[in-house]
Amino acid sequence: MDSDVRYLLSLGAVRDRAKLVGEAAQVGKLSNFDVDEERLSEVAEFVTSLIKRDFGPDKFDTIPPHGRWQHFEVGNVPRVADLISQWEGDGADDIEVTRRLIDLFFVSVLLDAGAGDHWRYVEPGTKSEYERSEGIAVASLYMFKSLAFATNKDDKAPIVDGKGLEQLTTDALAEGFQISLSNPLLGLESRANLLRGLGKSLLAQSEVFGVEGRPGNVVDYMKKTAKEPSKLDVAAFWDVLQALLIPVWPKDRTTVNGQPIGDAWPLSTLKVQADPKNGHGTSHIQPFHKLTQWLAYSLMVPFQRILGIEWTGTGSLTALPEYRNGGLFVDMGVLTLKKKALDQGLQASGTDLPMFEAGDDVVVEWRAMTLVLVDKLYKLVLEQMNGVHLSMAQLLEAGTWKSGREIAAKKRPHTKSSPIIIKSDGTVF
Repeated sequence: MDSDVRYLLSLGAVRDRAKLVGEAAQVGKLSNFDVDEERLSEVAEFVTSLIKRDFGPDKFDTIPPHGRWQHFEVGNVPRVADLISQWEGDGADDIEVTRRLIDLFFVSVLLDAGAGDHWRYVEPGTKSEYERSEGIAVASLYMFKSLAFATNKDDKAPIVDGKGLEQLTTDALAEGFQISLSNPLLGLESRANLLRGLGKSLLAQSEVFGVEGRPGNVVDYMKKTAKEPSKLDVAAFWDVLQALLIPVWPKDRTTVNGQPIGDAWPLSTLKVQADPKNGHGTSHIQPFHKLTQWLAYSLMVPFQRILGIEWTGTGSLTALPEYRNGGLFVDMGVLTLKKKALDQGLQASGTDLPMFEAGDDVVVEWRAMTLVLVDKLYKLVLEQMNGVHLSMAQLLEAGTWKSGREIAAKKRPHTKSSPIIIKSDGTVF
């Protein structure tokens, strides 16, 4: 693999490049945003207040790591616990339980790009209605239980396999997600293509996922290749996930020397900051790999909870550069669009909120600054937690992501949308 490509696919490159964008911000050289870092202390107070409200004064150790698991429990319904009890009752051991959770989480996370402001999911057998990430989680759970992602529809045990994903039709996904003219979901076709591409990639990597291309088989692979049976390395897991996912992303994204590099985009600010040591002709590219990181965060949890596995190297994972974390800083005045960018966005949307494409320079810079600002906010929040330590994954779960959602609901109660609208293709946000 080309060395520039290898670097841009790495976790280290995500934070390395974002730091350069942060340095540009310090001297007022961002292309699209003005930054008021003095307001970060106000954001830290707000985020800390939510953490203490929900987990104080003595339940901070119960804050779960940011991951997909919690979304399945929306409405205080223990859907995952119920599944596990059922599987154990049918004779599944801890390894098989973990495989099945990995199967479920894999497809659910990859479906978890922005749903838009209008889509809702009504849980079968109930009148409960869910939206956005939680709605997608519950919808994907019911599809999983109905063997929608499996080749053998008659098998009692729900699994996901490569051929099942390859054969998934867009109509089947639309039906599973209750999509209609009055209940539209952004990027339906892109999501279906993503899962079909995932099936093909799983089957192509049988050494990891078995001849059936089952995501859950990564449990056996990681345990078999681990240096210590009770510890797994995030960096090794990352390489497995990237090798699987890079061929799956849309083909019209950034390429380097003919090789696709996934969720990584040219950024004008980095052209000014270009460092030739970080790649020849690629120093202007900012990688994020948001869905791969969201997947990594999510998949790590079953390994921990079911198998008691400890993960090393977790500090290399970053914040997730998406509209909830990023919207927090816009809504609280840390980031403000410059007039030219704002006018362009308003013209594109025709509403009172600016809108941009996922690959637009404005959005790439916003996402990079989200990484920079969450790292700074993390330190400020820890200072206010009076000696209570939180991991980055806990900060994202109980702090920034929740804060971004709550302030959006307060400022825009009818839509709860981001302050900057991204035209989602169903594979980024």
